[in-house]
Amino acid sequence: MQTPLSSSRVRFVLCDPSLPANIGAAARAIKTMGFRNLWVVNPKHPDYREHPDAIALSTSSVDVLRASHSVPTLVEALAGVRYAWALSGYDREFGPPIEDLRGAASKACDFLESESGDIAFVFGTERSGLTNEEIEVCQAVAAIPADPESTSLNLAQSVQVTAYELHMRQLERAGNPHRLYDWEQRFEHEPPAEVPAIEGLLRHWEQAMISCGALNPAEPKFLMPMTRRIVARAGLTQSEVDMLRGVCAAIIRPKAERKGMKKEKEAARKARKDVA
Repeated sequence: MQTPLSSSRVRFVLCDPSLPANIGAAARAIKTMGFRNLWVVNPKHPDYREHPDAIALSTSSVDVLRASHSVPTLVEALAGVRYAWALSGYDREFGPPIEDLRGAASKACDFLESESGDIAFVFGTERSGLTNEEIEVCQAVAAIPADPESTSLNLAQSVQVTAYELHMRQLERAGNPHRLYDWEQRFEHEPPAEVPAIEGLLRHWEQAMISCGALNPAEPKFLMPMTRRIVARAGLTQSEVDMLRGVCAAIIRPKAERKGMKKEKEAARKARKDVA
């Protein structure tokens, strides 16, 4: 599964950020979701790309941090952008229409599929968010639904949520909803055990339950049908069947009693062979 090519046409724009750490964290946030296009408007620390806090918070995304564009104004950051969403927790009387972020992410994907040019998601400064003037430069407002008792997200958190929602919509459009990337599935999965192996386990389980007194053969009730239903739901692999049969063997005859059984059986087999 590959990152959608249209991701290169998505800009994440930070207006007047005061903390280099937030810029570094934002770089990490967008890269983890497959984006690389970070723009920084009028940062308080012009040297943020080399600031220790920014580098520390960017982790594996220093490349995105150092490749970020820094410009004096929002209008310059939106050059080449056809549609921009301002991130805000509430609407403005004379501003563009507000919508929830998930809906905005879906519309963003529509735009990327049908139109040329870039799109952008614009974030305000840490203390007060976007100004009315900055919002009016954008075509729409996107809000992250938040609990009324705690409505404010950290700048980098807002960038992360936005990047995630857009990435999820992209994966849905590509026909990969709810699917993980290959690197996230690090281990090969063993196929389910074959029917004879499952039936052998159930017979062994029944013997073990009789041996420990959990099952009365004269009045079996529903223990075995219920066990069969649990096993069918579990989709056991051969390794798991073998492990459970080992447990059954220990219930039927404790390990201390079984000690030396293999040697005894081998000796008996050899004796029979010598007599023959």
